[in-house]
Amino acid sequence: MLSAQVKSATRAIEILELFKRVRQPKGMSEVANALGYPASSTTVLLKTLVKLGYLNYDRNERVYFPTPKVTSLGEWIPRALFGNSRILDAMRDLQSATGEGISLNTKNDIYLQYIQVIYSVHAVRFDIDEGALRLLTQSAAGWTLMSTLPDERIDNLVRRANIATEKAADRVKIPEIMARIREIREQGYAWAENIPFLGGATLCALLPTTIQGQPVVLTLGGALERMRLNRERYLAALRRAVKSVTPKDPFDQPIDIEF
Repeated sequence: MLSAQVKSATRAIEILELFKRVRQPKGMSEVANALGYPASSTTVLLKTLVKLGYLNYDRNERVYFPTPKVTSLGEWIPRALFGNSRILDAMRDLQSATGEGISLNTKNDIYLQYIQVIYSVHAVRFDIDEGALRLLTQSAAGWTLMSTLPDERIDNLVRRANIATEKAADRVKIPEIMARIREIREQGYAWAENIPFLGGATLCALLPTTIQGQPVVLTLGGALERMRLNRERYLAALRRAVKSVTPKDPFDQPIDIEF
């Protein structure tokens, strides 16, 4: 019974995430096909979401679409997380200066989580969904987050991440990770090519603030050749964005929001 409840809860969330991606009304069969669900359980889930007020059903067209109640679930979160800080402004400034994809990342156990994303305006780009998780060992942003930890904790975290890494070829060696982390600590930013996407590059740096007690990384990424060509300009823009978040009043404290 518990397993069935967990599956139903997961599928209900995946239905809402599907609408986030497609941004248009969908019929029951379209939802079922897109997510690979049986038609019978899809019908039950859609009707339940309608009854709860999260989906609207157009009987004439036989299609479903989210209601504003879905928006109300999370509209308070950015203010709770970021308050009156300049974090979101810094993200927008960086995106305006580079046109690249911008993300705000925190640590979630052995994972990097993308808590806020602004998509690239370039034709060749790599999009990542908000809320997505990636092992800390598999990205420059993850290495940057690990750089805030004592070396003994990094060792333990890397071992745990390797256990969770399905492909043996993707498992990392602790000496190699430590070398990358030392470099990040020395230069104050991270640069990576072909990680996590082949043909892409990432540039990131820590922000002078925390969210829920966790360090925060500001990241920009895009096509490798474009990133290489603009590396110094992008790095300067990243540093300006980071500096803009730094409290100017000596009595100000970095933001640390606890729930």
